[in-house]
Formats: sequence, structure tokens, C-alpha cells
Amino acid sequence: MAQENPYPYEPEFSLSKVIGNRINDLKYVFSFKKLLAATVITGALLGALSAWLWTPSYTARLTFVIDDAKSSGAGGLAALAGQFGFSMDGIGGGSGVLAGDNVQELVKSQKLIKATLLSAYDTTQTRSLADRYAQVNKLDKKWLKYSTDGKIITFPVNSKQYTRIQDSLLHVMTEQILGGEFGIAKTDKKLGFFEVNTTMKDERLAQLFCTRIIKQATDFYIRTKTSRLRSNVNRLQHRADSIGLILNRKTYAASSASQALLDLNPAYASANATAEVKERDKIVLSTIFTETVKNLEVSKTMLAQETPTVQIVDEPELPLKKNRLKYSMGILTGMLIGGIACGFYILLFRSDKRHPVPHES
Repeated sequence: MAQENPYPYEPEFSLSKVIGNRINDLKYVFSFKKLLAATVITGALLGALSAWLWTPSYTARLTFVIDDAKSSGAGGLAALAGQFGFSMDGIGGGSGVLAGDNVQELVKSQKLIKATLLSAYDTTQTRSLADRYAQVNKLDKKWLKYSTDGKIITFPVNSKQYTRIQDSLLHVMTEQILGGEFGIAKTDKKLGFFEVNTTMKDERLAQLFCTRIIKQATDFYIRTKTSRLRSNVNRLQHRADSIGLILNRKTYAASSASQALLDLNPAYASANATAEVKERDKIVLSTIFTETVKNLEVSKTMLAQETPTVQIVDEPELPLKKNRLKYSMGILTGMLIGGIACGFYILLFRSDKRHPVPHES
């Protein structure tokens, strides 16, 4: 007598059997033609209704390029390396906080987005982009519960300080914008072109936000990039102006001393020494002034070389690209979702566990 297997029998996996079962499931689902047809038609109607009620959005696109003279030395080598998937932004003077792909993180910073939202929406300077954004997305009515006076919370353009609630709501808007309404990417790794896309429910709002955030980023980028040299230029300019004023006084004093020598009594020899001292001070100050002006011009030249140029290539122009759900897409999507949901429902609540299997002869 054969010894019984202590382990339960595990049937061998068969791909053909799995495919056959799925085919039988489909046949079973399609046997409920009326229910399936009703569900598909209902899904089509709901899809058409969704397309009709769909709120359109608008996409603003802006392309810019950064021309940094200090980082162009390794441009050819970086382009060659970019063809093989390598990045060489840190070579040839392009290293630093604001070098290469760090520009993308700069543009997406919350500081710049908040500064852009607090800029004026219209020429009257009464409404900010934040006010319009909250109105378009119906956030102003939603935030009424946070208002202390029962009025809609606004964000004045020229306000020097904002309340804790205003700062919190600005943070909410910033997170929502970064969640999918705004993005920046490099069009090509071998090139220095950046593309900014802003998608919002208001056409003018999308255009203004896209252009102004680049203006904010450009000013911050250039100001940070040249802050050290600009401070040095301002210091040398102040020093040159001060030395120039003192030199003018010494020049007039030396001229007066020389004029006094013409009517001088030969018995007073100290007057000659006074004139010589003033003339010496004038020469020393003139030498210092010359060197200071020379250093000032060198610093100005270095500042001009270090200052990057952010050139806008393509600007968003009205009318912007309109994004909306097409009726054909809505109907097809509704029919597909309705059919799949109906099929799962039929298979989940069918009366028989398995389809009847024909007996072998």
C-alpha cells in the first residue's frame, strides 16, 4: 500500500487554464447584456456631463536662457559630456549656489512664489495675485471661518507686514501651486534653456504669475551673484568721492599758500614750509585718488563680467493654451469606467461559484 502524502495536493499551474477561466468570466459578464448596456450608457451620460461642467484651465509657457560669462569657459566640454549623460556644471567657474540646475530650485522657492503672489494683479494696485488666486479657486469663501471680522481675507500689495493667518494662507496657496500648477524644467541637458509652465484657472493670472516669478528670480539671482563685487564697488566709489572732496580742499589751500608767497616778507621763512607741506599733501592725496579710481574702474569691469544675463526667449501671449475635457474623451472614459465597474459587480455578486464545466466524455 502506498504511503499517503501528508501534505495537501497543490495543483500544477496552467497558463491555458487561467486564460480559459478569464474567457469564461468575460462570457459570463456579456450574458448580462441589458445591465451592461445600461451601465455603459449611464457612464457615457455622466462623462458628457463632466465635460460640460469641467472648469477649463490655461497654461502659460515661458522660455529663458542664462548667459553667464564666467561659466562659459567649459561650455564645449560640458556640451560634449551632456551627450553621454554627464553633467559638468561644477567645472569652469560654474560652481556655486546659483550654478547649473540650482536655478530650477531657486525659481520654485517659496520665498519667490510668495513675493510673486503679493504683486499687483491690475493697474489700480488694489488687488494682488493672491487675492485673484483665492477668488478663482474659491478659497476666499472657504477661509471665511478664519476671519476675525467676518470679512474675506485679503492680501494688500504694499503691506509691510502680514498677520499670522495671512502668512498661513499664503503658505497653503504656495503648496497648492507647487503641487502641480507650476513647474520648471531644462529643455535639453546640453543647452542652457529653461522652460517654465504655469497652469491656472484664470488666463491673465497664469500669464502674470509666469512672467513675474521669472522677474523675481532674475533680480534675486543677479543680486546674489554680484553682491560681493557690488559691495566692493560701492565702497570704492564712496572712498573715491571722499578723497576727491579732500583733494579739492587741499588744492585750493595749496593755491592760496602759493599766492601768499608772492607778498611774503623774506624775514618769515616758515611760510615756505607751510606751502611745501600743503603741496606735499596735495600730491599724496592725488596719488591715492588716482589709485582708488583705478581700482574702482577695475571693480566695475569685474562686476560687469560677473553679472549674468537672463534672456527671455519666449513669453506667454494671450490667448493662452486652453485645457478642457473634450466631450469625446469624457464619453469614452465614462463608458469604459461604467463597463469595467459593471463587470466587476457582476463577477463579485454572481450566484454560482464557478462556471459549469462540461463533463469529459
